[in-house]
Amino acid sequence: MKRHISRLSIFFVLLTLLPVRTLAAQHLVPVGQVIGLQLYNDTVTVAAYDDVLGGAAKAAGLKIGDRIVKINDMSITSAEDVRSALDSGGEEFHLTVSRGGKQRAVTLTPTQTKDGPRMGVFLRQGIAGIGTVTWYDPDTGAFGALGHGVCDSTGLLNMTRGSAYEASVTEVKKGKSGDPGQLKGTARSLEPIAPLLRNTAQGVFGVTTRGWRGEALPVAEYSQIHTGTASIRAQTCGQVQEYSVEILKIYPQTRSDCRNFLLKVTDPELLSTTGGIVQGMSGSPILQYGHLIGAVTHVLVNDPTVGYGIYIQNMLDAAA
Repeated sequence: MKRHISRLSIFFVLLTLLPVRTLAAQHLVPVGQVIGLQLYNDTVTVAAYDDVLGGAAKAAGLKIGDRIVKINDMSITSAEDVRSALDSGGEEFHLTVSRGGKQRAVTLTPTQTKDGPRMGVFLRQGIAGIGTVTWYDPDTGAFGALGHGVCDSTGLLNMTRGSAYEASVTEVKKGKSGDPGQLKGTARSLEPIAPLLRNTAQGVFGVTTRGWRGEALPVAEYSQIHTGTASIRAQTCGQVQEYSVEILKIYPQTRSDCRNFLLKVTDPELLSTTGGIVQGMSGSPILQYGHLIGAVTHVLVNDPTVGYGIYIQNMLDAAA
């Protein structure tokens, strides 16, 4: 039977890329703390209709998920561009939107309000959500999170800039077969704690001057990793805790899909709280024999106690 797999981080509506500083490398702090992530690209997408003003957009044929490419002859790369286009005047606007990989024309008459013309929709620029910090290098300030990339409908998000925020877990939805659970969270401040500098298939990376406390552990060689007892660090509510897991199978280090280990949650407390691995735990560091060996990345949809992890050096290579 084909296994159904889900990535674990949650993403929801809400610069030029720079290299991460060279890692000091062999000793890193395994963090396990939830973090808020905001990644931007040069696209603006219709996220929802306004309850009061959304009638005009619906009547014009504008749909949730449409990416706004142009308004009249003005290219749209930000929400500010949309506001400028509407403020330029006129009763009728000609939108070019991308839908299902094809461009379509939409003619919209905005609603006039005391604050100016309004399209009657909420717009999303980029992607925001929560995930878990895997490692922090106290010598350089570099850190990595998620263990997999942030994607949109077209694939890996081409991030132009991003920020990390302190976050808290507000609710835990327990996972069950066929219905992955999730951590619901919120940013604790509007002030970012770090810029995000890179979004790769192996994780999201940045540099911070604030960092996270903890003992730096050695990074494991692949030959040091074995099936059997291990642990993960995760924040389900309150403080970060360490939970027992079992490494069931080890795959080739060269595997490129962020699935180097198959693991199973065995910790009674974590099973009671979450049912196993849930969305939002993506990036939880995996420890074995006093070494940092990787990060949790996926959960099996039909068995939330089982998931996959990426080898830590594969994350570090992507960050270098």
